Amino acid sequence: MQHTAEHTALHRMIHMQAEAVERMAGADLAAPAEKLAGARRVLLLGTGTSQHAAELGAMMLADAGVDARWASAAHFARWGAPLRTGDAVVVITHTAETAFALRCREQARAEGVPVVSVTGIGSGWPDAVETVEREQSETYTVSYTAALIVLAGLAHRLGAGQYGPEQLHRTASAIRSVYDDAGIERIGLPARVLAVIGAGPWAVTAREGALKIREASRTLAEGFEAENYLHGSAVPFGAADSLLLLEPGADPDGLVAALGEGAREEGIAVSTLEDTGEPLPPLLAQLPMTVRLQMLADRFAGLRRQNPDVAIVGAWAKTELWSLGVPTS
Repeated sequence: MQHTAEHTALHRMIHMQAEAVERMAGADLAAPAEKLAGARRVLLLGTGTSQHAAELGAMMLADAGVDARWASAAHFARWGAPLRTGDAVVVITHTAETAFALRCREQARAEGVPVVSVTGIGSGWPDAVETVEREQSETYTVSYTAALIVLAGLAHRLGAGQYGPEQLHRTASAIRSVYDDAGIERIGLPARVLAVIGAGPWAVTAREGALKIREASRTLAEGFEAENYLHGSAVPFGAADSLLLLEPGADPDGLVAALGEGAREEGIAVSTLEDTGEPLPPLLAQLPMTVRLQMLADRFAGLRRQNPDVAIVGAWAKTELWSLGVPTS
């Protein structure tokens, strides 16, 4: 069904993010930070978009000198190493309903391990830092950026000076600048596949952005860390495909830019997204870049006449699929 971007819930949610970042920058995180302060190891767990938040959150906590590690909730719930004395767990789930996130939280509680949850408003969990109201679109946006601000605030309380309130408010300003000029107009729909490529934290954002593009517009898009794209993933790409390079200047090895040159030689269309505003710490720079990709997803949805607010349909929406992994207790 054709839609006008300004009338989608996705569009509204995207444009709530700067305000949400500013509000969460002032959140009182003393109690959850205290839970993490004495931990020998902090495990950050989530599914899908929440897993991407866990990945960036682990990097933020590492900046505070914390031994922080991330895993997908499903992997940790069934295949992860046993929890041990001195661990703390951060569970990220916007809905507080995600099956394996629930299982991870219950496992940690059963082991007596300190738990901090990052959820949407209304979870009812005493260990939760609640961020924003339930998303109105199935293509999640504002809950992701709000969760990242919570994780940055926790890192700041544990000693990472680059994530203080001033920097978080600068991040909100950068997001507002993206609303005015996202720099996405020249990025065309691929005839077949779009590869989004970045290095370091931009690789996480590449995967998150590709997920948004798939959900919102049903465009086949994949996110890659630059080295992984080179080592075999590039093989099937050709003239019907396109590459989107994220902040190639932030790659100290120059591989992101070099992949773009190689793609052009192969007749593959290449576009670039770069931050032209006041520099932010690399992990906070992921937020305005993510917003650019969210806006691209909504734009592609309009071009392809897809409804970005209903992502999961048909057999993929069956309740029994989504309930697998839920703890039975």
